[in-house]
Amino acid sequence: MRRDGKRATPNAPEAPVTSFNAPKKSLGQNFLHDQNVIRRIVDSFNPQPDDIVVEIGPGRGALTAHLIGKVAELHLLELDRDLAEWHSQRGYGAEVSVHNVDALSFDYAALADGRKIRIIGNLPYKISTPILFRLLDQSHAIDDMLFMLQKEVVERICAAPGNKTWGRLSVMMQWQCAVANLFKVKPTCFVPPPKVDSAILSVRPYQALPHPAPPQRMAEIVKAAFTHRRKTLRNSLKELLTESQIRGAGIDPAARPERLSVADFAALASAQGRF
Repeated sequence: MRRDGKRATPNAPEAPVTSFNAPKKSLGQNFLHDQNVIRRIVDSFNPQPDDIVVEIGPGRGALTAHLIGKVAELHLLELDRDLAEWHSQRGYGAEVSVHNVDALSFDYAALADGRKIRIIGNLPYKISTPILFRLLDQSHAIDDMLFMLQKEVVERICAAPGNKTWGRLSVMMQWQCAVANLFKVKPTCFVPPPKVDSAILSVRPYQALPHPAPPQRMAEIVKAAFTHRRKTLRNSLKELLTESQIRGAGIDPAARPERLSVADFAALASAQGRF
């Protein structure tokens, strides 16, 4: 719904394929076109009239068309200058703002204005992990997020301790957020088809951390532990914690990081170490 109470309608639900918006390999663009998948994503996101929504990488507007008229504010973050210009010329309502910016440097918290924002998008697979860490840094201003990601990345984020995919991304995401792998998306749902399967990830930052720990210290401990994941903790953390400090946190210094839970890492981060 526009601010004047009228429903905004885009000129077309999705852009036609032209040289103006053809997929750019340099930007890792794969445009979603399967309408059943698009509806399923939007239904999972469940946009509400009072929402402030940020869409990262709107592409040709596959999801955008289903968000316009359903939220209070819609901010489109598009790095591709041609696509950003195309969206700017679409005649969207006053509630839509187009930002020709890099999602890695955008100030998401600045949009909150006393309210938390919601984020949706098909993240560029080459830089999805840096974007996720950027969003974690601003999670205090975010209500929830729904992303299309490479299936392997979603599985890593949602992994459990003891699994070979359990790692730094798993721990840091699950420490700050509730995460869920919603469903798989096949390559044939995109133009051009990517070489990997995709999946939809639901992320909801905790209002209060289940396992509190100093943020910078937590990041240091987790990064050090998984940089050499086959090493024992006494070796991988020797620059940060002594063996006695590791034991004092209730953790076996001979353990390897893939066996530790989020709570274990938080306990290590809270231990008085070698600052």
